Amino acid sequence: MLIGELSRRTGVSPRLLRYYEEQGLLEARRGPNGYRYYDDDTLLTVRQVRALLEAGLTTEVIRAVLPCARGEQPEFEMCVDVQAILSQALEATDERIDDLQRSRSALAGYLGQG
Repeated sequence: MLIGELSRRTGVSPRLLRYYEEQGLLEARRGPNGYRYYDDDTLLTVRQVRALLEAGLTTEVIRAVLPCARGEQPEFEMCVDVQAILSQALEATDERIDDLQRSRSALAGYLGQG
């Protein structure tokens, strides 16, 4: 399928699909005309990428764990290093939450709400 059809079927803009390809998250064949052609299984890959991005993972982390993802809301076969990568991402998320809670407390204090 062409990038326009993939975009329509996934709700992801062509520009973002090209970005995913640049980041190594998607693969496309190039036709003689230079157009990108995607396989049907790319639909699932795009949905997995979107779900993993919504979970707060970076494209670098997604590139590392994507080969082990199964299903639309990805479940993982714990292939080499996936558990460690996801654990590190969870730890980093917890640290960001702690930082945000400290910032929120400070702001609430400034407003007399703390």
